[in-house]
Amino acid sequence: MCHVIVTCRSMLWTLMSIVVAFAELVAFMSAEWLVGYPDGSEFNFTITASHRSDQRTLGIYNRCIKVAQQKVVQCGAYATDFMEIASGFWQATVIFLVVGIFLLSLVAILSVFSMCFQSILKKSIFNVCGLLQGIAGLFLILGLMLYPAGWGSNKVVDYCGPDASPYKVGLCSLGWAFYTAVGGTVLTFICAMFSAQAEIATSSDKVQDEIEEGRSLICVL
Repeated sequence: MCHVIVTCRSMLWTLMSIVVAFAELVAFMSAEWLVGYPDGSEFNFTITASHRSDQRTLGIYNRCIKVAQQKVVQCGAYATDFMEIASGFWQATVIFLVVGIFLLSLVAILSVFSMCFQSILKKSIFNVCGLLQGIAGLFLILGLMLYPAGWGSNKVVDYCGPDASPYKVGLCSLGWAFYTAVGGTVLTFICAMFSAQAEIATSSDKVQDEIEEGRSLICVL
């Protein structure tokens, strides 16, 4: 018999798992990793906003151009295949981030089913998911550590000026996608640790009492 078990801690863990997977996916697909202007006008405070030049943003495999006067945004991939990505460091970043996001997406799916199935191969689904989230977090950290090493590539120099070099962003600034990826990585480890609390909540004495009473839908605050 399937017992649907819902607790505050398990629901919070499920929501956090879904949010972190979605956040990392959106950050990876975004072109807002580096933000710059062709003439460096973001550092020239004498230029008014109406005369500011077009803004350019660069992602890991894509880029956008925002035409200020026409209010038009043109985005697209600059790399048609994996080998055309700006640098070998960014290629490694893609691999690590994709693996991490895949694991997080898998956990997000499993977390939904955790309300009805509490074990996988006789192992607690929360412990298994927590382990996967910890592994995913390690992959994400590796990807984010390698990402700044690629700032010396020709593509970044073209966007951020000749001062751009590994771990030095030049005239560009970091965009929201980078900070989202970092925040999602931190939240990944929080989810991994919180999975233990979700497991404790769903196996508590109160839940077991509800099961023994024959209830199929169990809600515990």
